[in-house]
Amino acid sequence: MLETLWDGLKGDFPRAALASLGRIGLGFGAALVLGTLFGILLASHRFFEWFFGPLVLGVQCLPSICWLPVAILWLGLSERAILFVVLMGSLGSIAIATRDGLRQVPATYLRVAGTFGASVWQRLLWVSIPAALPAFVTGLKQGWSFAWRSLLAGELIYRVVGVGGLLTEARDLADYPRMFAVMFVIVGISVLIERLIFRRLELWVRARWGLQAA
Repeated sequence: MLETLWDGLKGDFPRAALASLGRIGLGFGAALVLGTLFGILLASHRFFEWFFGPLVLGVQCLPSICWLPVAILWLGLSERAILFVVLMGSLGSIAIATRDGLRQVPATYLRVAGTFGASVWQRLLWVSIPAALPAFVTGLKQGWSFAWRSLLAGELIYRVVGVGGLLTEARDLADYPRMFAVMFVIVGISVLIERLIFRRLELWVRARWGLQAA
């Protein structure tokens, strides 16, 4: 397997990894924007939380593979279908993390901001959101893991250039050394992203908010 892994790293593995990272960048970026906005609405409006809160939780409990038939029916076997699966796989976790983080902001912070004449939007942008960042970052990590698994599920169904496509090809050819090598690459990418991005972001937020030393 090590020889196959080395040959792949010199061959088509980097190109496939970059293609997969590009897709997850688009899908997870869209989930980050929409999930954050949705979470703010859940935390700000009681009716919105009453009506959509249980729905968001239920959607988040669905396995990513459940969205594939819907994506194929709506968008066909295409790149857009994969991006839709990535979006739906991580949207709920980001929305829930945003909602819960905003709910945990001490009411004293908001009262002090109101005493200084801050408007509702100013309190949201300059008090609530910064105070909710520790919980939000934790939700981002969870959302990333869901998005990564959703991406691989989509690439396994619709063969494209990507790590999921490499895994499907190795499976179809019964090339077990290559299959395990691709799985090793998938795990390696996950660890690198967590260490290089989310771990550093989490440490910065915790140090910035006085939760631990830098």
